[in-house]
Amino acid sequence: MNKVILMGRLTRDPNVRYTQQNSSQESMCVARYTLAVDRWGQRDGQPSADFISCVAFGRNGEFAEKHLKQGTKIVVTGRIQTGSYTSRDGQRVYTTDVVIEEQEFAESKKAAGEQGQNAGYTDAGDGFMNIPDSVDEQLPFA
Repeated sequence: MNKVILMGRLTRDPNVRYTQQNSSQESMCVARYTLAVDRWGQRDGQPSADFISCVAFGRNGEFAEKHLKQGTKIVVTGRIQTGSYTSRDGQRVYTTDVVIEEQEFAESKKAAGEQGQNAGYTDAGDGFMNIPDSVDEQLPFA
């Protein structure tokens, strides 16, 4: 069985594109995003996180495009998928992604705003947090 359940925060807005499979089919939405997922315990007194690559297709991708933003806390279920490709440099690159089957918000808009204020971030007015661009991938509040 290949089943994954994760809860974390988006490290940045989803990267969304639409594919055209062939001339007779409609385009399909593909949304890619990274979740910062807390690890159990702390390292040197500091919380740590894993950064998990996720990909959502079709309606899940459209949901991500419309509703998910940097800092949004969500719960996802899906499956792990590995792959590989050859880079422009001729190097073999191996990938691991979670293919999203379900995604939902893990906190209310009000809680998201309070979490952001407690961590020194501001509420954007729509319930989503504004995280400064200077924050790197090692988000401490995932």
